[in-house]
Formats: sequence, structure tokens, C-alpha cells
Amino acid sequence: MTATAEPETPIAVRDHPPSFDEIYTAHYADLTVQLYAYFGDRQEAQDVAQEAFCRALARWNAVAGFDDPVAWIRRIAWNLAISRWRRARTALAFLRRQPRAEPQVAGPSPERVALIAALGTLPPAQRRAIVLHYLADLTTAEIADRERVAEATVRSWLHRGRAALAAHFGGAR
Repeated sequence: MTATAEPETPIAVRDHPPSFDEIYTAHYADLTVQLYAYFGDRQEAQDVAQEAFCRALARWNAVAGFDDPVAWIRRIAWNLAISRWRRARTALAFLRRQPRAEPQVAGPSPERVALIAALGTLPPAQRRAIVLHYLADLTTAEIADRERVAEATVRSWLHRGRAALAAHFGGAR
């Protein structure tokens, strides 16, 4: 009995490039594992892999024609990973140059809290006039110009605001 060797049937040769979905399904997990080993952070690895596949999808007509589209996607992913690492290194170097402790600033004094509370009781126009005149050092003419009112109106707001504040703090006019 002689055995005749039958020719092996070749593995199906594709006549069209693989679809994006096929590449994504077959290689996303492997690429994520590789990037995870590099980053040590699964979320970073997933983000970079997703970004690489998004860039491939945007150019899929060109990428699908490459001899190895997966190699192109892997290269993009590694370039993105290196860029993120460099940005993180730069940010960390910046943070290391910053002062270790924030300077301690005392909170507002009780008088300041009382003044802000009292200003809050004034009508908005009077409050703006008082703040602009006494805290921002604007003249009545500058306030009138800014508020688009007559200068006499600003003087009236200031007079009424001062009277209300004096009454609030229990002082005489």
C-alpha cells in the first residue's frame, strides 16, 4: 500500500485586509498588558491603548493597507506612553521645585467678618459704591463713570450706605 501524499491545503489567504474590529478584538488586551507592565497603572495602560486604536481608526483606510497594522498601532501606543511618561516626569520635577509647605495665613479678623456681613445687608448699588470708594480707592467721578450714573447719585449711595453701616454697628452718623 502506497500512500500518496496529498498536498496540504494552504491556510486561507485573505484577499482583503483585516477589519478594524478584528484587529481591535484580537490585540487590544495584549497591548494593554504590555503597557500595564510599562506604566504599572492599568487605567493609564487602557487609556493609551484606546488612544492608539482611536488614531488607527481615524486612518484605517491607510493603516489597513500596511503589512502589519498591529505593529503600527503598537508603535503609536508606545510613543504615546513615552510622551505621557515624559510629561509626568516634567510635572514631578516642577512639583519638587515648589515650596514644601504653604505659608500659613491668618483667617479674617472678627472685624472684617462683621464688615462683610454688614455690607451684605446693603442694597447692591450702595454696596458697590462703598466698596469701590473705600476699598478700591475710586473717586465719586470714577464710580459714576463706571456705573453710568450721575456723580450726585454716587454721593447719595455713599451717604445712604454709610448711614446704614453706622446704624448696623450702633454708631452715630
